[in-house]
Formats: sequence, C-alpha cells, structure tokens
Amino acid sequence: MAESASQLDQGKFSCSICLDILKDPVTVPCGHSYCMNCLKVHWDGEDQRKIYSCPQCRKEFIPRPVLEKNIMLAVLVEELKKAGIQAAPADHCYAGPEDVACDVCTGRKLKAVKSCLSCPASYCENHLHPHHEVPGLKKHKLVDPSKKLQEIICSRHDEVMKIFCRTDQQCICYLCTMDEHKGHETVPAAAERTEKQKELQERRQQIQQRIQDQEKDVKLLQQEVEAINGSADKAVEESERIFSDLIRLILKRRSDVKQQIRSQQETEVSRVKELQVKLEQEITELKRKDAELEKLSITEDHTQFLQNYPSLSALSESTHSSSINIRPLKYFENVTAAVSELREKMQDILRDTGTNIHLTVTEVDVLLSEPEPMTRAGFLKYSQEITLDINTAHRKLYLSEGNRKVKLINQQKFYPNHPGRFTHYNQVLSKESLTGRVYWEVEWRGKGVYVAVSYKNISKDELFGFNNKSWSLDCENKSYTFHHNSIETSVPGPVSSRIGVYLNHRAGILSFYSVSETMTLLHRVQTTFTQPLYAGVFLYVESSAEFVKLI
Repeated sequence: MAESASQLDQGKFSCSICLDILKDPVTVPCGHSYCMNCLKVHWDGEDQRKIYSCPQCRKEFIPRPVLEKNIMLAVLVEELKKAGIQAAPADHCYAGPEDVACDVCTGRKLKAVKSCLSCPASYCENHLHPHHEVPGLKKHKLVDPSKKLQEIICSRHDEVMKIFCRTDQQCICYLCTMDEHKGHETVPAAAERTEKQKELQERRQQIQQRIQDQEKDVKLLQQEVEAINGSADKAVEESERIFSDLIRLILKRRSDVKQQIRSQQETEVSRVKELQVKLEQEITELKRKDAELEKLSITEDHTQFLQNYPSLSALSESTHSSSINIRPLKYFENVTAAVSELREKMQDILRDTGTNIHLTVTEVDVLLSEPEPMTRAGFLKYSQEITLDINTAHRKLYLSEGNRKVKLINQQKFYPNHPGRFTHYNQVLSKESLTGRVYWEVEWRGKGVYVAVSYKNISKDELFGFNNKSWSLDCENKSYTFHHNSIETSVPGPVSSRIGVYLNHRAGILSFYSVSETMTLLHRVQTTFTQPLYAGVFLYVESSAEFVKLI
C-alpha cells in the first residue's frame, strides 16, 4: 500500500488553499476539493458580495453551497496518512528573502499567509488554524503578512501600541498612558484611524480631482500641440510656396534686366562700331589725299604743278561730330542704381516682415501663462536694458549715458534727416523692439514726462497716447494721467520720480508702477498687441529722463 501510495500524485490530495493534505475534505459543485475549514474561511470573506466562487476555477455559486464531507475522499486521505505519505509543500510555498516567514515553523519556514496584530506574530496556513478554531484566538486582528510587526510593539513596555496620543501625535501602549503620556488627549488607535481615514479619503478625492483636471489640461495641451503642428506645417507649406513665387519673380526680373542690358549693350556697341568704321574710312581717304598733296608739293616743274593743282578735289565734311563724349563705365549706372534701390527696399520689407514673423512664431500661446510678478525682485527677472534710437529723437533732445539718458535743450541738435525722426513733439523711441515679457524703469526729473510704449510705425508728428498705436503715462509732480487713442484717464497713486513698466506682449498686459521703497500699481492695460512695441518718452520743458540700467 505504501509503495502504491508513493506512486500517486500526492498533489491531488492536497488542499490548494493551505497546501496541506486534505482535512475533512469537501467537494464543491465544480468538482474541486478543499479542507472544509479552509473553504469556509474563504467563503466567509465573500459574504459581503453574496457571490461564492471556487478558489481554483473561479466558478461562482449563488446561494452559498452547503458543504458536506466527501466520505470517499476522506477515507482515501486517511489511508494515505496511515501509509506515511504527506504532501510536501511546493517550493514556491517556502519563504524567500523578500517574503514574510512563519514565526512558528521550524527548519525551512513556509510563507506567512497572515500576521496577527494581537499576538503579534506571522503564521503560515497550517499554523494559522488555531486562530480560526480557538474561541479566544478568533477575536485577534489578522492582517496581510507584514515584516513591520515589531514597529507596533512599545519598546518601553513590550506591549502592542493600540492607543494614539493626539497631544504628541504618536502611537502608544496602554501603559504609556499611565506615565509619560499621563493627562494627554488619547484615543483608541482604531478611532484615530477612522478620523484619519476620512481625511485620507478627502485628500484622495482632492488628488483624484486634480488628476482629472490635469488630465483634461493634458488633453487640451495635446490638442494645442496638434493645432500648433498643423498650423506650423500649413504655414511652412504656404511660406515655401510664397517664397518660391517671390524667387521666381526675382529670377524673372533679373533675367529681364540682364536681357535689357545686353540688348542695349548690343545697340550701343553697334552704333559705336559703325561710327568707328566710317572714321577709319575717312582716315584712309585723308591719308591718300595727303600722299597726293605731298607728291605734288615736291614737283619741280612749276607748269606741271599748276596744271595738276586744280584737279585735286576739295575735302569733304567729316561724318562725325567734332567732339565725341566718351563716358567709360557710366552707360548703365542708372540700371545699377535702380537695382540697388530695389535691393534696399526689399531688405527693409524683409526686415520688418521678419520681425513680425519672429514675433508670431515665438509667441505661440500654449494655454499656460505665468502670473504677473508680485515683487520687484520678480519683475527684475524680466529686466531689459533700453537704449534710445538717435534716428527717432526730436532735434531738441540731447542723448547721453550711452543713449540711455535724454534731456530737452533750447537749441536744436544737428541730426541728419531721417524718416523715423519725430518732427513736432519732444519725444524719442528705443532701439530695441519689445516682445515677450519685459520690465524696465525710467527715472525722471523736471516738470514732467510721458513714459510710453508705441508701435514703430506711429506718425512722426503725433504725441504718444493720442492715437491707437501708442500708450503713455503722463507723470507730473502732483498727478498721473494715462493716455491712449486720445482718451485721458486720471490715475491715482503715490507720485514717484521712478516709474516701472511691465509688458507681457503675448498676454496683452501693460502695467505702470510707482517705484520707491515699495512698488505700487498705478495703471494696467489689457489689450491685444499686433506689432512689436518700442519704449518711448516725451519731455516737458526743463525735464530729463533716464532708462535705468537694471542688469
């Protein structure tokens, strides 16, 4: 019997739950067999669902089947036991380095299936049975296997820490409440867990809500990326087509100019060569006549001389003008000048257009916009050095300090004529075009100034703020006034000799600040800027302004 039993597949007589030889075997309707107690414990855990399943094949049963001992299988198992055959646990049931080992097993330890917070110890399925059968042990708190059981033991009293001290925010044992935590606010750890669990759930809800919100933002950003890529691809395609057309037109114009030059060259060369041939023929004829006259002049016979002299024909008139105006290398100077003028015009167009294209490409709004700084240190991160463009300065303005300072003088400076120069008002623009996020400060003295921003194409006889292309803050010794499109707005605030200007071109924000020991917002504009902006100032009489060097 022992020999025949040893030849049997012992795994077939083992419970797949406890991995031991079947005890009080029961068979479920699907045909699989288990220890009666193992299956009861398994199904007790499914009571809440009211749906009971086979641990192996997962077939579900409703209602819970009534378990009856499988007599035949029980007899067979008993015969196996008598024969001395025990099902050896499979290798995967033994505890490895990363597993929680059973504290009761001797020799090679099995994996723990539960840890008891009351004992505290960890048990494999075999050694856990008393906790399912002994009434006193059934009340113990079983949890998933844990390596941190010692952390719940009070190191001072060697007791399980089941109390929470709210005063010191730590877990303690009941003996701790009688000495160092005496008089503290304490509650059962389970009660504190309930409170903390509520907070945890609220935090989880907040986190989950943020996850949902940010997932929506990610989708929006993805849509934005797709829109940007699509728009960029279309822009590249259209730009390539347009530039190809421009190149084709330029090449055709170049070919036409070259053909015209060559045609005119041929005509001029033909005319000159025709005249050259006639001149050479006349020279030949003149040389012949000169030879005849020389021959006659040496004739010794007077009679023969006189007889032959009348037969000499008179000189014919020359076929060319008495003076030929030679203009080396000047025949096509007008063409070269015209082409050069065309080049300069195209360079100006491409330069201006390139600036606008750069502005458009570099300022794609991708939904996330940084907030306006709250402190001067925050603004200084966006500071930019401003220098003034002497080609825009009114003739009564004198620039100094590396063109950062401007002063109004009584006499006019000798500045060359320039299409960008202001002709009527005492104002000047910066060299730098301003896009993105920029901050600068203006220190002023005297009766007053206009601190302004403007498009480059503002009319050169208009005052800052009195058109739709410029915005200005009129700073006087006692008050401020904001101007745009000829609309005046009185601005309250502390009068300061230093004005800070913050520009977020993409967001369409322009803010003016009074700068002293603190920064005070004077006026904010929310609009849409369609071109690069330039910093500017207008000066009252006896006034000056300096763009402060912040970097």
